[in-house]
Amino acid sequence: MDLSRLSLNQRSIHRWSLTEAIEGCARHGVGHIGVWRDKLAGQSTSDIRHRLRDAGVCVSSLCRGGFFSAPDASSRMAAVEDNRRAIEECAAIGSSTLVLVSGPARGQSLADARRTVSDGLAQLAPYADSHNVRLGIEPLHPMYAADRSVVVTLQQANDLVSALTHPSLGIVVDVLHVWWDPLVRVEMLRAGPHMLGFHVSDWLVPLPDVLLGRGLMGQGVIDIPLLRGVTEEADYQGPIEVEIFNQTLWDLPPDEALRLICASFLTHV
Repeated sequence: MDLSRLSLNQRSIHRWSLTEAIEGCARHGVGHIGVWRDKLAGQSTSDIRHRLRDAGVCVSSLCRGGFFSAPDASSRMAAVEDNRRAIEECAAIGSSTLVLVSGPARGQSLADARRTVSDGLAQLAPYADSHNVRLGIEPLHPMYAADRSVVVTLQQANDLVSALTHPSLGIVVDVLHVWWDPLVRVEMLRAGPHMLGFHVSDWLVPLPDVLLGRGLMGQGVIDIPLLRGVTEEADYQGPIEVEIFNQTLWDLPPDEALRLICASFLTHV
């Protein structure tokens, strides 16, 4: 593995602004970046698109949309409207993939919240299609069901795509969230025709923090080469995003952190 498919998810180097991250990617020979909406907020999307082009850096995804569930109809509609804005931002910076984190129950039952997710996707899919954007449903590890996502398995995500049958819908696979699943290979292959992203980090033992406990590849227990091999079986040939939430990594000088990310990617992905 070389660096040609490496994408720096912005959360991996939290201290950098979007402009600094674009420049850092160019400096280290990283050709892709996963952009976060909070880093994009308040900036000219046209200016950012020009900076990306001039730096020779492509956007692998925009994160994040989703968070559909809410206890009342007006709040659910507000979530759909925010996702429409995210689709517009995604298209404006030249990305074809908006990553969706479905959202917790937020006052709904789990079953109702999951129906809300399906309803939100159905409403957004044609709008995404009109902007040449695809919606990447990212299932999260079950430990996040209470506060981040009621979609917790690849099977659930694949079932949503199958049920809604819209070409703008797809799946984002993050190894941190799916490595434990006995059906991971089966469901990754099932997702193959609509796999929109592949994210890597590692599961540390013991887990130092539920949110900020991700490790560099090779520091934990996930068999990342095995799962990357499944993406090859599934014919996914897109960027591989390194997405690491870890305060120790964030506290390093950013260029040092990116050098570590690149080295870990080359060795363990």
